[in-house]
Amino acid sequence: MKNQTRKMVLSAFFMALGIVLPFLTGQIKQIGSMLLPMHIPVLLCGFICGWQYGLAVGAVTPLLRSALFGMPPFMPTAAGMAVELAVYGLVTGLLYDRLPRKTPYLYVSLLGAMIAGRVAWGLASIALYGMMGNTFSMAIFLSGAFLNAIPGIILQLILIPAVMVALKKAGVLNAYERNRVAESL
Repeated sequence: MKNQTRKMVLSAFFMALGIVLPFLTGQIKQIGSMLLPMHIPVLLCGFICGWQYGLAVGAVTPLLRSALFGMPPFMPTAAGMAVELAVYGLVTGLLYDRLPRKTPYLYVSLLGAMIAGRVAWGLASIALYGMMGNTFSMAIFLSGAFLNAIPGIILQLILIPAVMVALKKAGVLNAYERNRVAESL
């Protein structure tokens, strides 16, 4: 029960971070949105709280931010991001739970989630754009998923493993992971 409460509180923290971070990066005119500020807390949530919480935080954060602030626009952006981020949280948590807890596998989990999330975003965008009477081309997919996202991808590949390693070295994750493993048995 205590561990579940901790996961819920941490998930709320990650969701709040996902809502607030775009305000900070939005001040950087040239690359603010390219830094993918909502993605970072969702990925961390999947690593730290597990796939169920990562999935929920990923699905809710862009929709809640859209409802509260009108950004990102609900259709098709926030709806597509909700699918993408839900898959990020899901895949990060699943891979991290099933792979050895060594630094190289952090990257495997992170890259697997990033690829799966972008594919999910592309598939969701095809459906969402189609419902709106628009087409979603391969050029739009490549631009949105990879070309425009390069600064955010680089930031995620540097920041997320660094945060995870720092939390592990500080002993924060060690006790937490023991509880998580015992809980899954």
